[in-house]
Amino acid sequence: MNYKELAKEVLLTEAKELQLAAQNLDFDFEKLIDLIVSSKGKLIVTGVGKSGLVGSKIAATLASTGTSSFFLHPTEAMHGDLGMIGKDDIVLGISYSGESEELIQILPHLKRFDIPLIAMAKSKDSTLGKYADFFLNINVTKEACPLDTAPTSSTTLTMAMGDVLAVCLMKKREFKKEDFASFHPGGSLGKKLFVKVSDLLRKDNLPVVSRETKLKDAIVTMSEGRLGSVIVVDENKKVVALLSDGDLRRALMNKDFSIDCNIEEVATLNPKVLNDKNILASDALQIIEDYKIQLLIVVDDNEKLVGVLHIHDLIEAGIK
Repeated sequence: MNYKELAKEVLLTEAKELQLAAQNLDFDFEKLIDLIVSSKGKLIVTGVGKSGLVGSKIAATLASTGTSSFFLHPTEAMHGDLGMIGKDDIVLGISYSGESEELIQILPHLKRFDIPLIAMAKSKDSTLGKYADFFLNINVTKEACPLDTAPTSSTTLTMAMGDVLAVCLMKKREFKKEDFASFHPGGSLGKKLFVKVSDLLRKDNLPVVSRETKLKDAIVTMSEGRLGSVIVVDENKKVVALLSDGDLRRALMNKDFSIDCNIEEVATLNPKVLNDKNILASDALQIIEDYKIQLLIVVDDNEKLVGVLHIHDLIEAGIK
């Protein structure tokens, strides 16, 4: 058995079904999207079995992209959770056959309360399709499994149709990266758009020496500071230089090197500094990468030391 060829066949089969579905879209998207956006309630997704699992993912995608949504199992709905559906809500029911018994049982109750119903099924003539106010066709000509029975192509199409709704709703709401990040403050995008330099700044026990310090004493401070650098300030606490371990290695290569020299003789004068601790940490990372440095010194408007931001702090915080 050539499993690589089988893998290709599965992917191509499912891709073909997506292409067919794209060519056969035949309902009023604009009206449906307007209905959901104008709703004061939630978009509640329901279904059983594989459809239910896909429905859970669709609800999660909708919720994270600006549409208030959650998944409700139809069996639980029939045993008390039907009260979770409010008069302003909309229900998205998913059943490939359109005849799933648990789902069909709640449909009369939805109609009784005049709850709009969006259906995903293979036939508009199914029970689910007949109840629906909007019908999204998820019929496939072939499942990807060799028996043409296990939900494969159909579940892929169902999930893709959920993505269709989510993306259209995002576009309608002019949903931006900042909006997405606000729903994912712990995610990489949320960190990129919300974490500021001030949130990660090191302020205490910094390796700071005066400009009159001898190199041998500065090396001790560097070792104790555990930042691989020493910050040099003048009598007014203004940053004037930075001694990095790279500076030290380069100095050691000089034939006139003396450990008793003044630190300013080997340190980098006027190092790159940042005078705005409120900029995004991701922007600070860009500065660090552009200047090929490991330590970014943060100063106030008077060029006095406020703190430092090390590249390791950014990495540990998940800033990319």
